[in-house]
Amino acid sequence: MATGTDLDELLRSLRVWAPERTKLPPLDPTATPERPLPLFTTWFAEAVAAGEPEPHVMSLATRDGDGLPDVRMVMLHGADEEGWAFATHSTSRKGHQLKGYPYAALAFYWPRLGRQIRLRGPVLPATPTESQTDLHAHSTGALAAALTGHQSEPLSSLDELSQASEAAWELAQREPKTPAPSWTLYRVFPDEVEFFQGDALRRHVRLSYVRVERGWSRELLWP
Repeated sequence: MATGTDLDELLRSLRVWAPERTKLPPLDPTATPERPLPLFTTWFAEAVAAGEPEPHVMSLATRDGDGLPDVRMVMLHGADEEGWAFATHSTSRKGHQLKGYPYAALAFYWPRLGRQIRLRGPVLPATPTESQTDLHAHSTGALAAALTGHQSEPLSSLDELSQASEAAWELAQREPKTPAPSWTLYRVFPDEVEFFQGDALRRHVRLSYVRVERGWSRELLWP
């Protein structure tokens, strides 16, 4: 087991944006689109091209009933003018939190390009039909995981999980359109979207989009 000293040494040995692994492209704010979605789409495609292993994975931050923050990693299910989408069980911890306070923040980090994208805004669930259509558009494993259910509930043992998962896999393979009623597609409708481009001299470019009455306003932020 690593000690505190070991951790300190490891931290000091690490480099941010090591040039042999990282390309820091420029960001010209004057050449950016008027809306955040086209820039997000471009950056996402460039993250894929740069070999980011999981560019569609993002952090999702919510708050609980006591107003305390919670965060976890989830998968992006799509982004369009209707919002940035992810899915989970409505009965899960984050499902309950979103029901009590339907507002969330998302963050993407693509280290090979020195880029982050942060957004936050109100959250709305999709219809049950749309949620099930989204679920069945994904892999058998995704369906099996959804059918296993009980997300965030106490688990007595790994054997219990194994048995439930085996039964879910068998059902998902036999009946690939089996519904998972609590599985819900959610969309974040951002009020703010920030694009962060790292710079080797720490002159990072932060471009913020803020939703206004007729579209979006753009402004630069100090790094």
